Amino acid sequence: MQHKTFCITCRKTSRPISQRINLVNRTHFRIRFGRSLRTTILLGFFVLAAGVANGQTQVAPETALRMLNAQQQQFEKGVVKVADNVFTAVGFHGANTSMIVGTDGVIIVDTLFGPSSASKAAAAFRQYSDKPVKAIIYTHSHGDHIGGASAFVGDEKPDVYATETFGSAEGVNKAVDPVKAKRNVRQFGRNLPPSESTNRGVAPANTEDGDRGKGFLPPTITVPSDGLKTTIAGVEIEFHNGPGETGDAMFIWLPKEKVLLAGDNFYSSFPNLYAIRGTAYRDVLNWSESVAKMATFKPHVVIPGHTMPIQGQDAATTALADYSEAIRSVYDQTVRGINAGKGPDQLAHEVKLPAHLKDKPYLLQFYGSVPHAVRAIYAGLLGWYDGNPTTLNPLEPKLKAKKMADLAGGTQKLTEQMESALAKEEFQWALELSDHVKWLEDADVKLARKVKITALRALAAREYNAPNRNYYLSYANELESGQLSEVWF
Repeated sequence: MQHKTFCITCRKTSRPISQRINLVNRTHFRIRFGRSLRTTILLGFFVLAAGVANGQTQVAPETALRMLNAQQQQFEKGVVKVADNVFTAVGFHGANTSMIVGTDGVIIVDTLFGPSSASKAAAAFRQYSDKPVKAIIYTHSHGDHIGGASAFVGDEKPDVYATETFGSAEGVNKAVDPVKAKRNVRQFGRNLPPSESTNRGVAPANTEDGDRGKGFLPPTITVPSDGLKTTIAGVEIEFHNGPGETGDAMFIWLPKEKVLLAGDNFYSSFPNLYAIRGTAYRDVLNWSESVAKMATFKPHVVIPGHTMPIQGQDAATTALADYSEAIRSVYDQTVRGINAGKGPDQLAHEVKLPAHLKDKPYLLQFYGSVPHAVRAIYAGLLGWYDGNPTTLNPLEPKLKAKKMADLAGGTQKLTEQMESALAKEEFQWALELSDHVKWLEDADVKLARKVKITALRALAAREYNAPNRNYYLSYANELESGQLSEVWF
């Protein structure tokens, strides 16, 4: 393994970043480059950039774009050798797939989205071993981890391992699949033109999705709830149940190699404790506890479900411990706020990552978001009602819009306030006012739509949280093209 040293004090940065050099005390970071691609990213840049945001995800447009472009290195396409017999393919689709080489065969952990992407990863693995696949392991049942299994298999049919609860990743909310599909497209920016596309926070923007799930092979061996220790192809391997992003998740421990495969309970971003495409409640406390359990193994390498592996015992173990602490801190702060009588809107602006964690490169909010997590925890524990009788039966939106107009001095005055907010770059306020103006029969609805589109694009330009950015841009494009109804749902 070759090493290069990157000095953050020598890197040229924009003024907002350079003003925050004191955040890292002019530290030097060592950056490692593997044989085929870098395995650790420009940490100093991320830490400095995070200081701009103060725990939020809105920064100057040029900073947001620079951060997202730098994060892109986390899923640069290639194979990373993390141990003598363990290889991880990154960037062949959104998720990672790994190969463990044994005496008379190999083990594949997670299989990407479909056969097209998986076959490319399989070919890349074959540069390191041509032994037959003896086993396939699914860390959980999200489609980007299970859809390409057939591409790894030859004439010999392997055992396929999964948990007892496999298949429960999205809960039982099939009734709302139509709207979830629309929101999924927005969150991941699937329809964005190249000029607006960046990435998905923990995955590249453009992936081969046309053959989703066509290579899926059903599980043949169920991992019991208390886990499993066994030997496959001469490799000692342990399966540990670890509910988190999904209730059917598990992580894999290789005791001889000291390698831990985390699945989607860990990746280099603050975790997506709630996905804005719409998901059932993800048990945040279980998630924190599962990652804390991973840290007790003190791995020399942690392989995430997405993004680059983290190598070195101190780095890997610390990352897992920090991750668990960050999740637990957001949970605990939210619960304290709930019990103090605070509602989700207030808490979403108050809860922050602890100061010693907020600038860690694997906790920057490229994918998950602390405010979204807070709202999800609130709803998951208490449901939609915030306890304030004012919100128990709120006014119907159209009636509220009329009363807002009356308060402003009429529809024209409310429209002027909307335009003024946009001119003053108060983009969120302009967005909210446009949603009132759109309901008014005597209003210029076309102007309100135009203001909303402009505000959405302005917010998107300032977002380094990829799902937020993609959703803003996707919705703006749908509005502009007339795909949405007159009430913009």
